Amino acid sequence: MRKVGSFCLHYRRGGIILLYMIIYCILFSMLESRQVYEYHVVHMPLDDMIPFCGAFIIPYMLWFPYILVTVLFILFAETKGEYYRLISNLMIGMSIFLVVSYVYPNMQELRPLVLDDTSVFTPIVRWLYATDTPTNVLPSIHVFNSLACHMAIAHSMQLKKYPVISVSSLVLCITIILATMFLKQHSVIDVALGSAMAMLGYVIFYTPQEVKVGQLAYAEGGKSLPRR
Repeated sequence: MRKVGSFCLHYRRGGIILLYMIIYCILFSMLESRQVYEYHVVHMPLDDMIPFCGAFIIPYMLWFPYILVTVLFILFAETKGEYYRLISNLMIGMSIFLVVSYVYPNMQELRPLVLDDTSVFTPIVRWLYATDTPTNVLPSIHVFNSLACHMAIAHSMQLKKYPVISVSSLVLCITIILATMFLKQHSVIDVALGSAMAMLGYVIFYTPQEVKVGQLAYAEGGKSLPRR
């Protein structure tokens, strides 16, 4: 019990993102269940040119462990600065999404009316469609969180000597973003705005000066910086 108490005390900063996620889920649940008389339909001609592809359900569902594993890795393996940089980026972006959704009710009408019953991916896609409403899609949190987590991985001091991890993260991040469109979960507009929001987070939290401060904190923590 003493070891458990010591562990929880040492990593108590993890409670910040846990508390935020509880509040976020409550607010999102209220958002989804509220009565809205008129939604703005998000759509652009390019959406109609993108075909539906059920196979993209695989990277789409990998989003959940991708975000969880990244946050836990940064919490346990990195300095406090890296952790606070990541969760601040995530919390600000997700809060902006909530504000936009409450103020500007939006939805998409891109989902196919008929799905291929012969595809092995169809049951999972049907489950996704049944559990995730086509409302409150702007900007895409799938896109924003994926990019935010990839930024954290790409700037991780401990992962600098393992470039394959950063490359794998980038590939997964890109396929997740593509999946939001090929599964007809999001319009290109949602993806563009989610990406723009992530780029703003990069400017705020991962500019050269911010990264330099993080590297100094890493070195002062008793760990030598990886050689380039």
